Amino acid sequence: MSENVVNLHKHTAPAAADAPVITLTVVPDPAPAKPVPVWVRSGRAVKRAVTDERTTTTARAVARHSLYVWGGGRIVARRTWDGRTGARYERFLRAAEAAGNMELAGEWEERLQHFREARHRRRMDLLTSPIDVAKSIGVGAGVSVGVLVALGVVMAINNHDVTDVITPLTATIEFIGLLIRIVQVVWPYAMVLGPLFALLGMWAVGSKQQAAPQWALPANVRNGEGEPITPSIVVKALRDLGVPALRNAIKEMGDAGASMLGPIRIAGCGVEVDVTLPSGVATNEVQSKRRKLAENLTRHEHEVFITIPQAARTVRLWVADSGALDEPIGPSPLVTDETMTADYAKGKAPWGQDLRGDAAALSLYQRHLLITGLSNQGKTVALRSLALWLALDKSVQFLIGDLKGVGDWKMFMGLASTLIQGPTDEHVIQVTEMVEGAVDEMNRRLMAPPGTQFPPLIVLVDEAQVAFMCPAKDDEKRPYGGSKANSRYFMAVRKIHNQGRVVNVLMWQGTQDPTNENLPKLVREGAHTRASLALGTESQARMALGDKAVDGGAAPNLLRPGLDRGTLVVASDGIAMPAGQASITVRTHYVDDDGAVAITDRAKALRDGVTTLTVIERGEERDALADIAAAVGESPRPLTTDVLKRLAMLDEDAYGGWTNGDLKRVLEAAGVESYKSHGRMVIRREDVLHALANRDDEGSASAS
Repeated sequence: MSENVVNLHKHTAPAAADAPVITLTVVPDPAPAKPVPVWVRSGRAVKRAVTDERTTTTARAVARHSLYVWGGGRIVARRTWDGRTGARYERFLRAAEAAGNMELAGEWEERLQHFREARHRRRMDLLTSPIDVAKSIGVGAGVSVGVLVALGVVMAINNHDVTDVITPLTATIEFIGLLIRIVQVVWPYAMVLGPLFALLGMWAVGSKQQAAPQWALPANVRNGEGEPITPSIVVKALRDLGVPALRNAIKEMGDAGASMLGPIRIAGCGVEVDVTLPSGVATNEVQSKRRKLAENLTRHEHEVFITIPQAARTVRLWVADSGALDEPIGPSPLVTDETMTADYAKGKAPWGQDLRGDAAALSLYQRHLLITGLSNQGKTVALRSLALWLALDKSVQFLIGDLKGVGDWKMFMGLASTLIQGPTDEHVIQVTEMVEGAVDEMNRRLMAPPGTQFPPLIVLVDEAQVAFMCPAKDDEKRPYGGSKANSRYFMAVRKIHNQGRVVNVLMWQGTQDPTNENLPKLVREGAHTRASLALGTESQARMALGDKAVDGGAAPNLLRPGLDRGTLVVASDGIAMPAGQASITVRTHYVDDDGAVAITDRAKALRDGVTTLTVIERGEERDALADIAAAVGESPRPLTTDVLKRLAMLDEDAYGGWTNGDLKRVLEAAGVESYKSHGRMVIRREDVLHALANRDDEGSASAS
């Protein structure tokens, strides 16, 4: 039988043997809850009321408008004091002295002296003014009474009534009494309304100047959202920068610290101002505190740029409108203007906009180019934009190596003479031979008569760091990568950097995340135009742009990866920039793949047709040692110069560019040494034949 539990009463009824057992239990009433004290409930209510958003907003508004009156009164009092005393002149005098401008300080001292002399004259005039006023009143009253009596006489004669003689005097006295009664009526109200209007005026001044503590201001003002850049804001930002000499100099200047500032000019999506630093403050002290300065100006770090203009002891601040740099710029003219053409010698490529909103155009004439940056920051698009513009000049030829190999340059098929795409060692070998072919073309052009004009040849390698880091070696154990004297890619680039410009053979490279290993010093310094996207460190920025540009304010390491994609810091004499600056920041136009295809189609239409090689054709492999033995002939000790001539006659393509170093390298690899005889270098025929026989014997033994 199951047991049922019923909560009814305290006693339990008796049950039969076979009857179900019912257990009755008593559940006591729950104890009543203790009442909450009144003071606790009141405290909670007060806390909710005090912390309520509406309450805090209302309290802040009341405090703000009350403090506007106090702050406005201080401003009015200060202005009144400045107008009545020489305090303003003294502040400007101290400011000029702090800035080290003694000539300007002398001018302000002279103005202060003139002001004091004029004030002294006014005070001396006050000593005699009561007598002069009394005389003026007496004379004026007498004349007035005479005029009124004369007018009364005329009226009496006209009206034939002698009482009219005093009528004008009576009317004047009654008018004066009326004025007194009006004043008596208005005066009590004026005593009440006058102070109210004065308070209203002080409130208006304080409201306009935001003369209240930060905690009392509206939320948008406290956060600095959209806050305009004014001289007082710039001076306060500089004062709070943490440079003791600058802070002390500004304190001595008082409110006239704005005398350090030039005019604040609208410059694109921001403003620009030149700041002449006081004596004892170096420009790099301000440059090194860019983040703090930006925060003092209620901006993000990337929205403030500090450069060094031509004037001594001056920094140029460019401050963006809040959030303006996050807005994209317009499309490239290459896309919007289908009639655009290029001129390699005289034109400039439309690359983007500078921070002032002006068009940024780059001259490519006889300038080697290097663009670097972190991965996925827009390097290829920026480099490709320049190539797309130059492709619209039909005289330009391209050799392109894309060591990324994902199709970023595929639209140049049928436009470039060579297009190699891929990231493997074999592709690096192909690109290296392409660059070496450009070196041969450069040498051929250098042999031409002076004054010969050659079409531009652009040798473009994207992701060039892959080539520098390639471990592959050729048959003669020369590495394709690296930066040694026998590194093939490195040496080919160096040769073009050294002599290619004068015959219009130019080297363009795009690299990623630069280091001394993947971007050797001699290569990066050989570029005339150096541009950098976002980088990780200042040391990388110096690699990319050079010490001069970074010391002058260039800071690609402060660009925001991902957010500032496509923004470049450029150091080049091929782009217009303010006098004295070593670099300029450019926001490049984005040209997508479809736009690039459309542009290259227009470029192809300008040409008769270009056959693009995708693989470098290698000539017949020659046996250098056997050819040397043939060139030696029957001479027991031929001169090395004669051997070189005979080799060139044997195969101009293979040996036409050989030097004594090339010959020595092959002979030493075979164990043959050249030596001097009568002051001239010779080799022994017997040594060459012996080395050739030993090599053949070793080859036969290894084959068996």
